Amino acid sequence: MSKRRTKKQQRQIEDGIKTLLLLVAAASYYFTHNLYLTLTMVGVAMVLIIVVVVFRSNREKERLRSSGIKDIDSMDGIQFEYYLKELYLSRGYSAEVTSASGDYGADLLLKKDGKKIVVQAKRYTKDVGIKAVQEVMGAKLYYQAEQAWVVSNSYFTKAARALAAKGNVLLVDRDELIDYILSVNPGSERRVPSKMIESDSRSSNQVCSRCGSPMVLKTVKRGEFLGCTSFPKCRNTMNL
Repeated sequence: MSKRRTKKQQRQIEDGIKTLLLLVAAASYYFTHNLYLTLTMVGVAMVLIIVVVVFRSNREKERLRSSGIKDIDSMDGIQFEYYLKELYLSRGYSAEVTSASGDYGADLLLKKDGKKIVVQAKRYTKDVGIKAVQEVMGAKLYYQAEQAWVVSNSYFTKAARALAAKGNVLLVDRDELIDYILSVNPGSERRVPSKMIESDSRSSNQVCSRCGSPMVLKTVKRGEFLGCTSFPKCRNTMNL
């Protein structure tokens, strides 16, 4: 299930906090019959609640930074497909990005342990609807795959989840994608340490055809070439 909090759930949490404070006040006054002590106990409870809320908020922000999810949010659809390809390659899958046209509902083809998996990659700013599930179900038949997945940096609508459950389609939403990335590279953000880039590297407008990362212009003794900024994870180069 998605971990995203809805407005209704947010109101329920706020109502729960109010109820908790009222219970603290009632219990304190019942046992002490002292208004000052009661207000003090309520104040202490409020401080503890604030500390817990701030701690959880900071932990979630760190989790997002470590996952590199903001980098994914800034990608276009093609870059996201190549990013997923590299992600699954690092987990022992063989991975292939399908052609932009005539993909029959599959953006990636994965293979592992003799099983073929078709994947729809959805880099969205809104919830992914039922159409993506329908397309990947068709792709599963076309490619004669054993499994069908839809992977997104966003979340899925209720209708999409219902159809996926009936059609045996695996949905990987934003939170599950973050968890998967962290399991591959714990505590790392999708950025390149400066020592991996030569001092005479210069930015370019090219994008890596393998993983979707920016390419930089590098000058070495043998001349100039474009290298992927995800080196050494991605060693793709382009001759000028």
